[in-house]
Amino acid sequence: MKALVYDGVEKLGFREVPDARPKAGEHLVRVEAVGICGSDMHAYLGHDARRPAPLILGHEAAGAVIGGARDGARVTINPLVTCGSCRACASGRENICPDRQIISMPPREGAFAQFVAVPDRNLVEVPGDVPLAKAALAEPLAVSWHAARLALEASHPDTDKRALVIGGGAIGLAAALALSAMGVRDVTVVEPNDIRRTFLADRCRQNAVAEAEGQFPIVIDAVGYSATRAAASALVQPGGVIAHVGLGEDAGGLDIRKMTLQEITFIGTYTYTAEDFRETAQAIFDGRLGPLDWFEQRSLAYGADAFRDLRAGRVAAPKIVLTPWM
Repeated sequence: MKALVYDGVEKLGFREVPDARPKAGEHLVRVEAVGICGSDMHAYLGHDARRPAPLILGHEAAGAVIGGARDGARVTINPLVTCGSCRACASGRENICPDRQIISMPPREGAFAQFVAVPDRNLVEVPGDVPLAKAALAEPLAVSWHAARLALEASHPDTDKRALVIGGGAIGLAAALALSAMGVRDVTVVEPNDIRRTFLADRCRQNAVAEAEGQFPIVIDAVGYSATRAAASALVQPGGVIAHVGLGEDAGGLDIRKMTLQEITFIGTYTYTAEDFRETAQAIFDGRLGPLDWFEQRSLAYGADAFRDLRAGRVAAPKIVLTPWM
């Protein structure tokens, strides 16, 4: 099969690789669409030791099952593979399973390929009227669905339901869409990149601004740099909630004194539970997350160019979805 392989810092090669081989309890999926995630970019830049070269990246995927009892089923892939038996898994918090794996991280190759092997329980069937390119958005949307759910659950019942999202990439936009789907009608997205901010406003109908003013009861940091944590600390109101999704930098930025004196709740959020993923997929199928027409499709064969364009800030769309068969 052909795959886009991460060969080293800012080096990607599209070439023949050994075929994906499903193990017991797994299915072979023909990948029809796979999105580029921020974590793929971190690996590409050499910032993720968990993803050493050479490696097939990519975990935001949808396709069709090849062979077996589910042959032909159109599916979106939950890439988080967990043990299913530990305390975290038994309590429905699979995302903190101590033995969790994710496709695109050893020992599992990713979905920037024509085929990928995935456990049966990680596949969610997609209705025939839903394009697989949209179904591939389930993974990044689920990340933000999880963060929005936790933020709302941590909010005081009397809190004004307004929210600020820092970062207008796919995770930030998805957070705004999830908050809206959950009943938060006043959502502001901060995005400093001019072309992306214009895209968010014109194409995605978001209240997108270059800088935020005032304070907000809910702040979601979808970037995760020291500067964005500092902004979140400054912009959250007393008694409010900061949900932290981004993994840009490991340290710095939080105003711990303010968080203590003003009883601000800080929540680190990682991926999603299996139920979050299923709920997100259903929200896509039901249309509750909008038309989801804000991604750009390109061929996997030219995936290296897509990474370079993202690196240079030349992409207005919040998400690039690659197609292995173009």
